[in-house]
Amino acid sequence: MADLRNSAIAMNRRKKLTSSNSSGKEPGEFAAPGKDRYVYNFDLDVIHPCMIKSFEPFFRSGSLLELGCYEGAFTRRLQPRFDDITCVEASPEAVAEAKRKLGGGVRFVNSTFEHATLPGRYDNVVMTHVLEHLEEPVRVLRRINDEWLADGGRFFLACPNANAPSRQIAVKMGLIAHNAAVTAAEAEHGHRRTYSLDTLEQDAVAAGLKVVHRSGIFFKALANFQWDRLLQTDIISREYLDGCYALGQQYPDLCSSIFLLCERGDEATDAK
Repeated sequence: MADLRNSAIAMNRRKKLTSSNSSGKEPGEFAAPGKDRYVYNFDLDVIHPCMIKSFEPFFRSGSLLELGCYEGAFTRRLQPRFDDITCVEASPEAVAEAKRKLGGGVRFVNSTFEHATLPGRYDNVVMTHVLEHLEEPVRVLRRINDEWLADGGRFFLACPNANAPSRQIAVKMGLIAHNAAVTAAEAEHGHRRTYSLDTLEQDAVAAGLKVVHRSGIFFKALANFQWDRLLQTDIISREYLDGCYALGQQYPDLCSSIFLLCERGDEATDAK
């Protein structure tokens, strides 16, 4: 896959985004509060292309709604595939940066999901690494099912995986209490929960959505900071990255991210 083939090159170009760690402690997803970096090049250069590869066979033609675009890194990968994109983002600073990066052709709604007013329904709705931040995830998922997803449309939901081997290793090392624990560093960045495939599907079904496909994205045994360092070397080849992606399709419970593909189900009759 061409995107993954160029991961190491892109990593080197983006070194300026990587802050140095003078404390002598490891940065990363299991570091002490204040020692971590939230946006990793591994996410941008490896996971984002793998998400596109996982989603693309299921995309519908027509409109796309992205819920939680932040500064538009993933939106940029969607632009070549869709002419009609709307993004909902709560941070005005993030919206301003996304507009600067993406140019025209994307509509932005600066609002929380709970209070967003959208003009209609969408053929594709995408939410990646956002649901774990929400105070009331089922309430927002119900809005997607009842108000925003078109008949025949597809909802693409991806979250970090509680059962990723990198997290399980961290448990054995005593760095986190259990697989689904929210670490202090994650809580600092707004995480409220860590999903596994079964708990993610539980919330989707509770919201009335119909789950039609469940999968994982990229087998991952190393923490993000370890991947960032490796990708700056020639140790990781395109073939290895492709192998991790393929293995993740076989073992979704051991992936970096988990992925549900949903369609509209019955509209909820009670509020939650």
